[in-house]
Amino acid sequence: MDHSVTPYADALDRYVDSNPVQLMVPGHGGTDRGISGRLAGFIGERTLHLDVPMLIDGIDLPTKEHPRTPLDQALELAADAWGARRTWFLTNGASQANRTVALAVRGLGEHVLQQRSAHSSFSDGVLVAGITPSYVFPTVDERHGMSHGVSPAALDEALGRAARDGRPASAVYVISPSYFGSVADVRGLADVAHRHGAPLIVDGAWGPHFGFHPELPESPARLGADLVVSSTHKLAGSLTQSAMLHLGDGPFADRLEPLVERAFSMTASTSTSALLRASLDIARHALVNGTEEIGRSIEGAKEFREMIRRDPRFAVVSDGFDRFPDIVETDLLRVPIDVSATGLSGHWLRQRVIDTHGVYFEMSTATSLVAVIGAGKRPDYALTLRALVEAVESPEADAERALRGAAEAFPALPAPGRMRLTPRDGFFGETEVVSAEEAIGRISADTLAAYPPGIPNVMPGEEITPEAVAFLRAVAASPTGYVRGAIDPAVGSFRVIREPAD
Repeated sequence: MDHSVTPYADALDRYVDSNPVQLMVPGHGGTDRGISGRLAGFIGERTLHLDVPMLIDGIDLPTKEHPRTPLDQALELAADAWGARRTWFLTNGASQANRTVALAVRGLGEHVLQQRSAHSSFSDGVLVAGITPSYVFPTVDERHGMSHGVSPAALDEALGRAARDGRPASAVYVISPSYFGSVADVRGLADVAHRHGAPLIVDGAWGPHFGFHPELPESPARLGADLVVSSTHKLAGSLTQSAMLHLGDGPFADRLEPLVERAFSMTASTSTSALLRASLDIARHALVNGTEEIGRSIEGAKEFREMIRRDPRFAVVSDGFDRFPDIVETDLLRVPIDVSATGLSGHWLRQRVIDTHGVYFEMSTATSLVAVIGAGKRPDYALTLRALVEAVESPEADAERALRGAAEAFPALPAPGRMRLTPRDGFFGETEVVSAEEAIGRISADTLAAYPPGIPNVMPGEEITPEAVAFLRAVAASPTGYVRGAIDPAVGSFRVIREPAD
């Protein structure tokens, strides 16, 4: 295919160059006139020109001369670039992809085996689709509060257990890469899932750049994944909220394609952003033709790692990834930095370098900072390291160390409680709020996930155990932790299914 072109973006250019008079939505009319002056001054008048609605001949509608639309061509080029059979452009982010996938695979059956640390948007899809999940747990770096991936052996055992329990999986959902750049054995996972008669869904939201340079991991679609969630804006250069969903060319493609198409129509906007679609088309072009620039980004990230290693107060977390059986590769454009030797919280350091130098790390944990480098980008690493060193050596850091003292370790991760209702029934059931003590033994109506490491500890429909309550409250009490989904920050109360009156 000819990857030197950007057919959808080019079609928008042609439309703008024709100087149309827009007596249609959007209300700004593609001009800076009237009340749109401030908006045009803020984002540029050309951005307004390009912000066109759907259903325009020669853009996303065919013409007699060109029955294949520019959008069709852009989608075909994207599928080819990532090694997929078919690709969908998404303008509600990878969250839309996760919900689409959940709705689609419900057409294969009601039981899905999912990695327990799945993104909340997939849990949303599970609730809406009426899926009954079973779980496989990722490996967890207890020291840094990082959850990674699943090994083929762990997946095989979990699939066998699900089948023995009378709930054979109709689909498998895993995550690779992790938030911290650890990459699972996708080919091995696909082989295991297929051997058990299930398609493999890979949440590859953090790996949209995979497959575009020899030193990066391969695109999951080329490794046997049946569906791949790709958050293109994260590291591949498209605009925020744009993403892709890729259908692999595997044994389940014929069954999955119509299911995904129908689910996509339920999750997509009927006013899809042309700007976001065009940015996806341009990002694909940039990745395919940007091997040298991506290579320079990788070299820069390697140099940054070396700079970190030379300072004994810092370390590169991924240097120890070989301790985990599920990790087979590392994304070199993600640099997780161990800051525990400084005696400071990663959260404090992240905010300090923002305040003093305007340096923004992607995220922090109690012991680490994570730098994310966009493919083809090369940030100022000298400035970044100088900001860290100055923060560590500042009088404010000394005061913070004195206040912080020894960081308390969180209790061990609790095992999930017994599933007493389906997640859907748990979520939509009649509820009441009770104290933490009263919640023990009751059925949760909420998803509760302690950070770190971000694995859901309680799901709707699950019984709340004493261990879960103790763990969640301990994390909430820590200055470096919080519980997503909790009614109150201290997790002093829980939303549970109302019990029938006596």
